[in-house]
Amino acid sequence: MLITFHSKAAADVMMYKEHAKRILDLLHKDVDQGIITAAEAPKAVDVLEKEIAESRMHPTSEQVKRDVDAHHGEQGDDAEHEEMEVVSFSTRAYPLLDMLREARKGGYDVVWGV
Repeated sequence: MLITFHSKAAADVMMYKEHAKRILDLLHKDVDQGIITAAEAPKAVDVLEKEIAESRMHPTSEQVKRDVDAHHGEQGDDAEHEEMEVVSFSTRAYPLLDMLREARKGGYDVVWGV
């Protein structure tokens, strides 16, 4: 299921609910419906920037690498599977973070599920 974030500050941002949940949990917001007010935007930006910095300090774990390798042949090729691309937290969070920065700058709210 998709969630669409709306704000007068930027174009809509869509993301899968499962990915939005991690971000919204950090901000103590409900994943189904909510608002990040203009007053809350600076704190939300700060929280996401800190989490992104933290996530960049920890490279892909050995367990994830092992799982990826298990689906490919010894030569790294597998006719039945495409190579897995890991999408980082920072990559997933960036569009919403950018929207929040613009909302902070312009004094706008960010809403979803309405």
